Amino acid sequence: MKAIENENEDLRDVLPKTYNRLDKDLLVSILKKFSSIRMDLEGDAFGKIYEYFLGKFAMAEGQKGGEFFTPTSIVKLIVEIIEPLPRPHLRSRLRLGRHVRPVRPLRRCATARASTGLSIYGQEKVEETIRLCKMNLAVHGLAGDIRQAVTYFEDPHRSAGRFDFLMANPPFNVDKVDKERIQDDPRYPFGLPKADNANYLWIQVFYAALNETGRAGFVMANSVTGRMNSWETLC
Repeated sequence: MKAIENENEDLRDVLPKTYNRLDKDLLVSILKKFSSIRMDLEGDAFGKIYEYFLGKFAMAEGQKGGEFFTPTSIVKLIVEIIEPLPRPHLRSRLRLGRHVRPVRPLRRCATARASTGLSIYGQEKVEETIRLCKMNLAVHGLAGDIRQAVTYFEDPHRSAGRFDFLMANPPFNVDKVDKERIQDDPRYPFGLPKADNANYLWIQVFYAALNETGRAGFVMANSVTGRMNSWETLC
């Protein structure tokens, strides 16, 4: 792991180094399985393997699995909707919001990264989830500027009006967000919602991050469209 990190700056201090916790026979068996995989396979074989096990792990974690894994089918649907393809007059940027993993469908617009100037940004509160995100990018041949931050209060990428595309799957129905800390934040242009619910704060953060022609795709709780009293201050 240390040797891999030394050769890949984006993975510095990211990879796990706790394989000594595994039974020796199990570890040998895993290494044999991986060594039998042909290296000349067409497509993103190792990326698919990573996604498979990450998805299984998320299912085993139950509800908590949503903190670090968004089903590939949902990610693919969002990508198809916002179509994050480079535009001739723009340097394409993609802000990966909270928990957008895996990002395999983005490969079609990221393969020409050198010529299109695609840049990936993200922020996340939990350090372990950031590690998973960086590893996921690496196994798909990508890199990104992923920062640790509490999005309600912090904006490390200075995102207002900056991004062409945004994808996110934020936590649903969070309460007790300290509104006094965000009263003058330009990322909340429509004011603060009456309800003690952060769903509408997330929507404003996403809206504010887009430039004039930007597009966003994100997952929200069903209740967002039904609480009109909470929405009044945003209209």
